[in-house]
Amino acid sequence: MPKFLQKRWHGYHTVWAFALVLLLVIFLSFYNTWLGIIGLLLAILSGYAMLKAEMKFRSDLVEYIGDLSFRIRRVEGEAVSVLPFGIVLYSEDKTVEWHNQFVVNMFPHQTLVGLPLNELFPKLTDAMREKKDSREGCPKELRLELCHDEKYYEATVIPEERLIYLDEITELVVLRQRYEDERLALGILMMDNVDEAAQGMDDQQRTALLAKVSSEVTDWAREFNIYLRRLSSERFLMMLNKKSLDALENSRFLILDEVREMTADLKVPLTLSVGLAFGSEDVTELGQLAQSSLDMALGRGGDQAAVKAGQRLSFYGGKSNAVEKRTRVRARVISHALRDLMQESDRVIIMGHKMPDMDVIGASIGVLKAAQLYKVEAHIVLEGINPSVQRIMNEVRKDENLMSRFISPEQAMQMLTQHTLLVVVDTHKASMTMEPRLVKQASRVVVIDHHRRGEEFINDAVLVYLEPYASSACELVTEVLQYIHDRVSLSPLEATALLAGITVDTKHYALHTGSRTFEAAGFLRRHGADTAMIQRVLKEDLTEFIAKAEIVKHARMVYGHVALAVTHKGEQIPQLLIAQAADMLLNMTDVQASFVIGQRSDGQIGISARSMGRMNVQVVMERLGGGGHLTNAAVQLDMTIEEAEDALLEVLADIEAKEGLFE
Repeated sequence: MPKFLQKRWHGYHTVWAFALVLLLVIFLSFYNTWLGIIGLLLAILSGYAMLKAEMKFRSDLVEYIGDLSFRIRRVEGEAVSVLPFGIVLYSEDKTVEWHNQFVVNMFPHQTLVGLPLNELFPKLTDAMREKKDSREGCPKELRLELCHDEKYYEATVIPEERLIYLDEITELVVLRQRYEDERLALGILMMDNVDEAAQGMDDQQRTALLAKVSSEVTDWAREFNIYLRRLSSERFLMMLNKKSLDALENSRFLILDEVREMTADLKVPLTLSVGLAFGSEDVTELGQLAQSSLDMALGRGGDQAAVKAGQRLSFYGGKSNAVEKRTRVRARVISHALRDLMQESDRVIIMGHKMPDMDVIGASIGVLKAAQLYKVEAHIVLEGINPSVQRIMNEVRKDENLMSRFISPEQAMQMLTQHTLLVVVDTHKASMTMEPRLVKQASRVVVIDHHRRGEEFINDAVLVYLEPYASSACELVTEVLQYIHDRVSLSPLEATALLAGITVDTKHYALHTGSRTFEAAGFLRRHGADTAMIQRVLKEDLTEFIAKAEIVKHARMVYGHVALAVTHKGEQIPQLLIAQAADMLLNMTDVQASFVIGQRSDGQIGISARSMGRMNVQVVMERLGGGGHLTNAAVQLDMTIEEAEDALLEVLADIEAKEGLFE
């Protein structure tokens, strides 16, 4: 406030003072006329002085206000021009009407007035259009980050005023990106088959092999800025940041292929498995997630990397088959643990996956036999009989004692107690079992499976026997039977059911077979397995063969060695027939992988995938939401056949572009 206002002594209160003086003069004149005249003259002089002062004050005030208004208008224009953020006014047709100097500095060589907004800020106009088209309608305020000329801006749009504020946030974005890039990730790298790869080597050769691989891994870690610390001769701790992790994922973990190719001259190439975790601020939790990721990679057969980043779980590699273990130590340990669990239980309930196949029936009968050896009540859960197990179940019906052991899911739920042992065979996913409620309510669950481990898993199982190298669940159960009791005696039907499961899953011993597969088959044959009966139950129906031939007739080749068959729209085909058609295509010349797409009886679209081993069809199906094995996988989709075909081709194209379909 100006000083003349602060020091002002005159005003309306002086009028009252002047009136009081006049009254006093009037009273004084009654006593002395001359004194009254003198007082009146003095009052008139003081009144005149006060009037002049008031007039001078008003004149100064008007001049001050006028000058202040001029300065405000001048400074307002200059301030808007030099503000440290941009202001843009646009018209109804989204063209620039006015802007301040900040925006001129953003586009120094352009005349902006009259230009469409979508030329200057295309991302901003797209966001405005999306918001307007959404159910929310036109928002009162819209905020968005923009990038222009390597600088970042926060744009605030006020549609009602057709006004845009632009605030530079480059420093904030750089700091935020730096924070994200430097967040900690932990990993564990493991040589997952040293014993098998070093078979027949002496100590010096084994040490040289480990040193050679360790040197390659160290060079790889240095290239990607990873701190590597050896935990044992076969395990390494990895410490890295998010930036290095992104670079690793973009490289598709080529170290896996490099080590495998480097040791390709060995009988069994050495492979690596990597488990990585990112996203948690708790280092302890990161370590646990890294170990869990490694377990996931090993459970899927090894020779791959599993990355757990928040809710995302990604897999890389996995191009080679799981290596068969040379020793049966694990089989013996598992069998003894299973024996103890059975003896502690009041009953055993055995359950496989939905739409059971020969492997489920054979493995279930094998586990049933193990429980009976220790006189523990046991039952097999079976809901409905599909064509793939119709003939073997016809043989089972001839044995009344065995047939009485089969129960429905409802009966199993009623039998379930706190001391009941649930054994899940041929799957490790609760959602795929015949009755997921059984898995949820059972206090003790055992998992026996040969499929590569997926993201969904029965984590609270008391015993897990998951070996991806095995040909089938029947092979694993057969090995368990050899160690679970001193004297195992199988009936011909029991041995035949187990051998039939192995025969079906190995495609008559053409795929997934190892030395232990034939040893298990030999054990079953010695116990009376009837190969003639297996041939009878596996015979094909002429009508089904013609239906498969009709599907195969419409197959076409993609990517050179991939056969793709799509059934007619609206034609419903059993899932079993879709799978058998994929198997049939795999027998054709030059076919390394086959995919069959068809509409199932329940209306969903089923895709069955098969491979000779050079292509990992499990990865393809997992990207579509399914799963399975390296050479045998499937998925069910809720979409049209055309959409399913497009989705499959898109996944194949992406894999071919990034890492190649074939090993």
